[in-house]
Amino acid sequence: MEVEEAGGEVENAGKDEAEAEYHSRDFEWEDLKEEVESGPVFSYHLSPFLDPAASTTSPPQPSSEAWRSFHRRHASGKFFKERRYLLKEFPELCSSKDHAKVLEVGCGNGSTAVSILRSSERITVFACDCSKDTLEKAYEIISNTKGINIKDRFHPFLMDVSKETFPDWLFCKACQTSLGKAAASLLDPSHHGIREEHPVFLGENQCCAGGMDFITMIFTLSAIPFDIMPTTIEQCVSVLKPGGLLLFRDYGLYDMTMLRFLPHQRVGFREYMRSDGTFSYFFSLDTVRELFRAAGLVELELEYCCVKSVNRKNGKTMRRVWVHGKFKKPPR
Repeated sequence: MEVEEAGGEVENAGKDEAEAEYHSRDFEWEDLKEEVESGPVFSYHLSPFLDPAASTTSPPQPSSEAWRSFHRRHASGKFFKERRYLLKEFPELCSSKDHAKVLEVGCGNGSTAVSILRSSERITVFACDCSKDTLEKAYEIISNTKGINIKDRFHPFLMDVSKETFPDWLFCKACQTSLGKAAASLLDPSHHGIREEHPVFLGENQCCAGGMDFITMIFTLSAIPFDIMPTTIEQCVSVLKPGGLLLFRDYGLYDMTMLRFLPHQRVGFREYMRSDGTFSYFFSLDTVRELFRAAGLVELELEYCCVKSVNRKNGKTMRRVWVHGKFKKPPR
């Protein structure tokens, strides 16, 4: 479900750019904020959004089918860009001394998973997405990537994180309880559909994968409606081991792509819908902080990543804003 944009087009980053230190400050976010909030041309982005309950018509709702269609259109593989910079953003992924388990939420075409798998042979990646076609493409891309042996290390599975709970085989309730997770904090399954499949890669005497050491949410949370975000984060936390890390990167407030949306594409406060039906939310640091703290996580790092890049077609400078966050589940 992930997508990373550059003015409506995919960034054609070269090798040097792909390996660049993206966690940087090419400009100050506060300077951009002052410019946007003082510019009349951007005023419609700042105004309060009319509550749908007070309107005679409800705004269009994003759907998983829109994302499935999106990935079908980009099935050729040209959309793929390996996110090598994430290992510099989150060095914990490749510095773990033990065999680590990573859950990638909304894996898309595998651009994040391939970097993680390449970084260490001690890492196993579980990856979910709402699109079967996308999962098949991710498996194909990663299987054909030189230098990576994915045998027993890459486990994609079909799931819409905005509508379903994670399968019990990721971290069963018995193991959660044994690790000190109070039953009262478990998710109420009535909010989502229940998944009972038991994967073949688990041993006969293995009840589940034992929980995740890391969860990555890379340009995923912004793709779902804001009112669903708290429940989505809460269920991600439910499969994270005590002491585990949730690694977050997504669109930041006043990113170039937000400012290019037209008034009729605004479907909520800082929420927009593209012409293809896909959805995008733009986060402030305070919003991210409140969402993840409410789910019981401890903030380790949280800041804007402000990067200038140049459009190679027209030579224009683009100011990108992303939110970088690192959160820890308290030990038992």
